[in-house]
This record gives sequence, C-alpha cells and structure tokens, in this order.
Amino acid sequence: MTETVLSETPAEGVRQITMNRPDRRNALDRATYQGLIDALAAADADASIRAVVLTGAGGCFTSGNDIKDFAAAAATGVGAEIAIDFLAAISTAKKPIVAAAEGFAVGIGTTMLLHCDLAFAGRGASFRMPFVSLGLCPEGGSSYLLPLIAGSKRAAELLMLGELFGPEVAQDAGLINGVTEEGGALAAALDKAKALAALPPQSVALTKALLKRGSAAAVAETIGTEARHFGERLKSAEAQAAFMAFLTKR
Repeated sequence: MTETVLSETPAEGVRQITMNRPDRRNALDRATYQGLIDALAAADADASIRAVVLTGAGGCFTSGNDIKDFAAAAATGVGAEIAIDFLAAISTAKKPIVAAAEGFAVGIGTTMLLHCDLAFAGRGASFRMPFVSLGLCPEGGSSYLLPLIAGSKRAAELLMLGELFGPEVAQDAGLINGVTEEGGALAAALDKAKALAALPPQSVALTKALLKRGSAAAVAETIGTEARHFGERLKSAEAQAAFMAFLTKR
C-alpha cells in the first residue's frame, strides 16, 4: 500500500512533507490527516530539523477533504474530528512551515495556508473555499484569519461565494508570498526553507512564537467554534444533498 504522506530531508535541516494521493488529487482522508499530524510532530521533535516544506505529489497541492470519506463520517458520526486534530497540529507547530502549491488547493487546501509561515504557488494553481456550496461553513480558523489578512470584503467574497481564484488573487489576499512559474513553487519553497534552516534556530522559533502570540488564543477558539458548526452542518440536509450531487456527478 502506498503511503499517503511522504517525509524526506532534501537539504540539511529541511523536512519535506508531501501529501501523496495523486490519483485523488491528494484529497485528504483520515489516513492522510493522521500521516500529516505524525509528520509535523516528528519534525517538531527532531532537533536537526529547522524548517518544514509542505507540498503535494503529482503537480497538485490538495483538492481538500475526500468527500466520500467525509460523507461516511457524517453518516456514522465517526472520523471527522481527525481534520480538527490536523488543524490543531499545523496551527501550533513550532518549526517554520513553507508551503508549495501547484494545481488545486481547495477547501482545507486553501485554509491550511493561513497557518503556514510562508507559501508560494505556481502560476497555474487554483484556489477555492467551497464550503457554502457544500452546505457547510468556514473551517481552519479562516473566518477569523482571512478578514484579518485580506480585509472583510475580500474575505466575504472568497468564503461566501466560494468561487475559484488564481494565485495573483491569493497573493493579494495574503494567502501566499509569491507566484512562480508553473512547476516552480517547490523550488521556491525549498530555497526559503534552506535560508530559514541556516539562521539561528532558537531565534527563528522565538520569532514565529511572537508573531503568533497575539492571535493564538483567538485562532484556537475560532477553530473550535467553526468545528462545532461544521459538524452540525455535515449532518444537515443541505450538506447531504451536496455530497450526493458531487458523488453522483463523479
């Protein structure tokens, strides 16, 4: 069985974590979430690792939650909490995280970027937060963080309408630092991760902690509040109809 999350060390002090379900556009099922949680914990615990690069296999970041897996979780009431565990892990990670997005970054594939310290996207990347169209609500602390960095009007546009947008809009909204040529996001992310790894590690860690200090409590509270509403929406008739329409279309 192929591992759904790969961990490697492409450069001294740099851990690369790759979402590895390219046949499903790296959709996140429970096994993948657990792999990401474990990989982030291992990077934080390894004193030789000073920066983390997060990316996806096969020219795609992630298409978001695996709808089939999520529909099953909604029906049984078991399994949906693993996504919240992942959000807790990425939002409190101590080592700097640099994201490299190509292809699709959908749903939590977009909102997780809010918790990465740096992020780069290839020119062909597509972003979307389709929570409302799926009968759901924002997650990942996005209802707090996105207005903070993008402004209330842009946040409302991206979260309420849930339309597809490109890397230039993502950069303008503060979701990413820069746009590379298509296929160049990983190289850009690795360059920045190497630069971070070459700096005094305690100073880097302290700077990250101080940057998050003012919002950490609000982010944790928002993730929890969103999760409660999200769980309720998963069981709603609107969400079940949206899931069925999606799965039937596929």
